[in-house]
Amino acid sequence: MKGSSLGYLTKEGFRNVWVNRLMSLASVTVLMACLVIIGLGAMLFFNINALLDTIESQNVIMVYIEDGTTDEQIDDLNKNIYALGNVDDCIFVSKEEAFENSKKELGEDSALLEGMENPMPDAYKVVVSDMTLFKQTVNGLKGLEHIENVRENSDVADKLIDIRHAVTIVIAGMVLLLFIVSLFIIANTIRITMFSRRLEISIMKAVGATNWFIRWPFMIEGIIIGIISSAVSFGVLAGLYYGISYIFQDMLNLFQPVAFGQYAGYIFLLFAVIGMFTGSVGSLFSMGKYLKEQGSVISEN
Repeated sequence: MKGSSLGYLTKEGFRNVWVNRLMSLASVTVLMACLVIIGLGAMLFFNINALLDTIESQNVIMVYIEDGTTDEQIDDLNKNIYALGNVDDCIFVSKEEAFENSKKELGEDSALLEGMENPMPDAYKVVVSDMTLFKQTVNGLKGLEHIENVRENSDVADKLIDIRHAVTIVIAGMVLLLFIVSLFIIANTIRITMFSRRLEISIMKAVGATNWFIRWPFMIEGIIIGIISSAVSFGVLAGLYYGISYIFQDMLNLFQPVAFGQYAGYIFLLFAVIGMFTGSVGSLFSMGKYLKEQGSVISEN
């Protein structure tokens, strides 16, 4: 296909969008709705992930050190804990600090501990990096020297892992379903456009136009619809997310929603890819099917 022909056909694709503006508007509206729902699902996933990360960071492992362990041995233990891997942080909690914390937790009843000998051992508060390796990390800690006891909550860790997997599967399924719906919408829009121009297509075939010569304007039309939908959807999603965050800000005191700007680039790229892909592939699929039904597919030159 020559450059002049390509330029002409590209202009035809832009013209098709305007000539069939009612159908284009309908396609943009429905595709926009799909993309906005996908975007909200993605932001929900990011927020749930952030919430789970916050909970996971609080699900620490307490490693209690044997009495009589020297300062040098405690320092070596710190190095050995980090050497296990999957350790995000390892904080030393002295027995004096632990005893003072216990007094603060008792509040007015802390007077009961006055004069009592400090029963608390030195300890390390260990924060893991990957919750899926939680049990493996616990077993590694139990095998270290100078460890009296390890306190952990593997049940909570298992539940957090299950929740994360379930959320990932549900969001991925929703995105896939809406992606298929978007593809179907674009394909049917282009198909209606082709039906309205069936006489023009028949004439082009009669004078020897190749399949790609006919397909190109419709593919450009689909891509334009996809790009417009992605741009509009991004703006609508941003407004909705900020609005929802503002409305529920009083109810979310325990958790700060993730900032939209933090993921704006990924969301815009996702919308652009989905919009252009569904536009081009939907157009090609619909056009190929139409030409076959009309019995007008010929070999490429």
